Amino acid sequence: MDNVGLLYVGAVLLVNGLMLLSVVPARSAAVLNLFVGALQCVIPTALLVQAQGDTADVLAASGLYLFGFTYLYVGIVNLAGLEPQGIGWFSGFVAVAALVYSAVSFTVVGDPVFGVIWLSWAFLWALFFLVLALGFDGLTRFTGWVAILLSQPTCTVPAFLALTGSLHTTAFAAAGWGSVLAVLVGIAAVLGFPASSRPDEKPSPQYGPVHN
Repeated sequence: MDNVGLLYVGAVLLVNGLMLLSVVPARSAAVLNLFVGALQCVIPTALLVQAQGDTADVLAASGLYLFGFTYLYVGIVNLAGLEPQGIGWFSGFVAVAALVYSAVSFTVVGDPVFGVIWLSWAFLWALFFLVLALGFDGLTRFTGWVAILLSQPTCTVPAFLALTGSLHTTAFAAAGWGSVLAVLVGIAAVLGFPASSRPDEKPSPQYGPVHN
């Protein structure tokens, strides 16, 4: 069930990345954020009800709220025209939590592929923190491109593979995922910090993340 939600997180991350690049208006992106945010709160709640105290199931459901709350927060802030600093600080919390979930995936759960994916989410939400909470406007374009380029390989693709029983969680597969994601971050850096940009150029800090 959690992979169903992850499927649509890929869509909202893509749209939010485009929002950071000022391609999609903030109010327009807000609607999808509300839809996906609500879905990412309903799914873990249903999983917790069905878990009946099973520790593994509770752990699997718990991380989903991080992203459900993020997208609901983004949707409400963008529709109401509120300041984004609160989202930024919450994103900092999500980034730290994602590091913990990554460590748990590598050790307790034994799923190195999602260990790598959680690391990529920690990196992305750390960027949201820097841009929205601390005002590093020069990172806005880079953050937008990271969100766009990581949206599909960290959300939509693994969700489809998991739903069809085709997701391999070996260490070798994790190394492959990590290599691909690292290359995509490098491409985002090239696109986000163009050599022709002027030093005084500051992109608009619109927000848009996340997961899961």
